[in-house]
Amino acid sequence: MSFRFVHAADIHLDSPLRSLALRAPQVAELIGTATRQAFVNIVDLCLAERVDALLLAGDLYDGDQTSMTTARFLAAQLGRLDQAGIAVHIIRGNHDALSRITRELVLPDLVHVYGDQPEAITLPRPDGATPVVLHGLSFRDHRAEASRLGDYQPPTPDAVNIGLMHTSLGGAAGHDPYAPVAPADLGRWGFDYWALGHIHKPSRQQAGRAQIVMPGIPQGRDIGEAGPRGVVLVTISPGGGMVIEDRLTSVAEFAELRVDAAGLTEWPALVARLRTALEGARAAARSPHLVARVVLVGATPLAWRIRRDLDLLQAEAEAAAEATGRVWIEKLSSLCTLDSANEPAPDGAPLPELGRLIAAEVLSSPDFTAELRAAAEDLLRLLPAELRGSFGADAAALDDTLAELAREGAEDVLARLAGSGHDDGAA
Repeated sequence: MSFRFVHAADIHLDSPLRSLALRAPQVAELIGTATRQAFVNIVDLCLAERVDALLLAGDLYDGDQTSMTTARFLAAQLGRLDQAGIAVHIIRGNHDALSRITRELVLPDLVHVYGDQPEAITLPRPDGATPVVLHGLSFRDHRAEASRLGDYQPPTPDAVNIGLMHTSLGGAAGHDPYAPVAPADLGRWGFDYWALGHIHKPSRQQAGRAQIVMPGIPQGRDIGEAGPRGVVLVTISPGGGMVIEDRLTSVAEFAELRVDAAGLTEWPALVARLRTALEGARAAARSPHLVARVVLVGATPLAWRIRRDLDLLQAEAEAAAEATGRVWIEKLSSLCTLDSANEPAPDGAPLPELGRLIAAEVLSSPDFTAELRAAAEDLLRLLPAELRGSFGADAAALDDTLAELAREGAEDVLARLAGSGHDDGAA
C-alpha cells in the first residue's frame, strides 16, 4: 500500500552540445545522444522498481523544438510506462514552456501534462490506501519573475500532497531567477513533498513537514554539470514515512582532473603520470563513460615544453584514454610553472627574468590593463549577445578573465622562445 514514484527534471531531450572543446566525432555523438539514453534509463528504473508514477518537473525539452524524431522517441518511451500502468505527470518549465511537442503530441492515457492554471489531481489508489494528490502547473513563457506558490491549491486533508514546481528557489549560480520562492514558504504550504526542477545541481532539504527536492539534471552536458547525475526514487509508506533514494541515470559524467607534474624532469614520466591519473579517474567514475578535462599543475622544468607541445601531450592523453577504455578527453591545459631552482635558463638566456619582468611591469600595468579591456570590449560587441557573458558577468569578472588570458599568452611566448633553440624542450 506504499506509494512509490520517480522524480526527475531538466532532461533537456536532444539539447545541443554546450562545449566547443568536444570536437572529436565519437565524443560529440556520445554526449549528443546521452540525454535520450538517460531518459531511457529513467523509464527502465520506473519499470524495474514497479513505481506508481513518474513525475517530470519541467524542461523535458531544451526549447521550442519541432523535431518529429524527438516526438516519436518520447511517445515510444511514455508508451512503455503506459503499458505497465505507470502514471506520468509533466509540468513545463522555462525551456519547454514554448515547446509545441507536448501540446500537439497524442499522449498515452496515463500521461498528464499540466496547464498554466493550477490543478490538483487525485491518483487512483487501491481500496483503503491513503489518497495521493498531485498539485502542479506549467508555465506559458520562458520568463517568470514572480513566485506562483500562491496559485497552488491548499493541501487536501487526510492525503499525501505532492507539488510539482519549476523554480530557481532563492537563486543559484548559472541559473536565471525563475518563479523564485523561499524553501520556508514551501514548507508552510502544508504539502508532504515538493518535486522541483530548474536547478541542475541536486539538493534536498526539509522545511516544516515538506521534503523539498531538486533532483538535478539526469545527464550532464559540460564540465559545469560535472559528476554522476540521476533522479530520486521516493517511497511513502502508509504511516507517512518517506524514503528518498538517489539513482544513477547518466551515461557519461564530466570531471576536471588535476594532474600534479611537480618535480618531473622527463617527458615519458609525465606521460606515465597522466595515464595513471586517467586510470584512477575511470575507476572512481560511476557512469559508463567519463569525459575528462585535464589540467596539469605544479612546478616542473618541463613547464615550458608542456606549454609549447600541448598538442603532442593532448595526443598522448587521448591515446592513454583510449587504452583505459570509455574515457574521453574534453580538453587539456597547463597551469604548470617553471621550476627555475632546478633548471637554469637555456644557454644562460635570461628567460625566467624576462618572465618576471613581464609579470611585474607589463601584465600589472594600468595602461596595459586599460588597453586590453578596450580591445576586448570591441571584440565582445561583435559576438552574439548570448555569448558575451562567457567572459564575465560584470566588469570585475571580465578583468579577471583578461588577466588570465594575458598570463597564458605570456607563458606561450616564453615557451616558444625557450623551445626555439632547444628542440629537446628540457626547459
